[in-house]
Amino acid sequence: MGHSTTTLTFIVLGLGVIPKPSIWADTGPIVTKGSSVTIWCQGSLQASAYSLYKDRGLEPLDTKISQNSSNKASFLIGAMTSSHPGLYQCAYYTTGDILSERSDSLLLVVTGFYGAPSLSAQPGPVVDSGGNVSLSCSSLFTSGPFHLLKEGGAGPPQHMEAEPRIHTGRWLAIFPLGPVSPSRGGSYRCYGSPSSNPNVWSLPSDTLELVVSGSKPQDYTVENLIRMGVAGLVLVVLGMLLFQAQNDTRRTQDAAKM
Repeated sequence: MGHSTTTLTFIVLGLGVIPKPSIWADTGPIVTKGSSVTIWCQGSLQASAYSLYKDRGLEPLDTKISQNSSNKASFLIGAMTSSHPGLYQCAYYTTGDILSERSDSLLLVVTGFYGAPSLSAQPGPVVDSGGNVSLSCSSLFTSGPFHLLKEGGAGPPQHMEAEPRIHTGRWLAIFPLGPVSPSRGGSYRCYGSPSSNPNVWSLPSDTLELVVSGSKPQDYTVENLIRMGVAGLVLVVLGMLLFQAQNDTRRTQDAAKM
């Protein structure tokens, strides 16, 4: 009987009768040390309970009974420590105690455990559109991967393994960004982490403002061309008025001499 139940469960899941739940963190997946965060799992109004899993474990980390007229459940982490980062998934039980498939993974990281790295731009923080620029993140405190973020929620973090710099005693990662477009401009920060636990991050670096200036001729928009045309027309009109004024002055002077 148990074998038949297991087989039926996989058949139901395979047919997609039970929707896969979704998972997210209310303050985002990057959490400061000591801060609280709530993980949400959203499934179905028919769900009887929700389970939270960590690092693909077989046993749930926690299980919550579903509340009436709600299709989601929350799991609170009261204060983030170095033991909380990792991959989280959730699933829910529905009619007949059938367990849904697990959600996609949510990677939770914690920041603030090591000294801040330094962030710089080569050849500099101002670059022409279409040019090349690299952002260098270096640290004395962490030798694992570095993580580069653009502030404002523009895309996921970039990750790069660190390399030692013997003459400085620092660890360095270089993030090439070119050729750049204007959308690449903005505020960047980087974090370091140890190789043993790449989801435990350092304090953030100081903000680096990357400015993408100039544009190629083919990048001119119709609006810019109209502005240039209007400006040229204004110059022509002003030239004509000045020429007319000079002629009127000469005529007045000639009439006075006569």
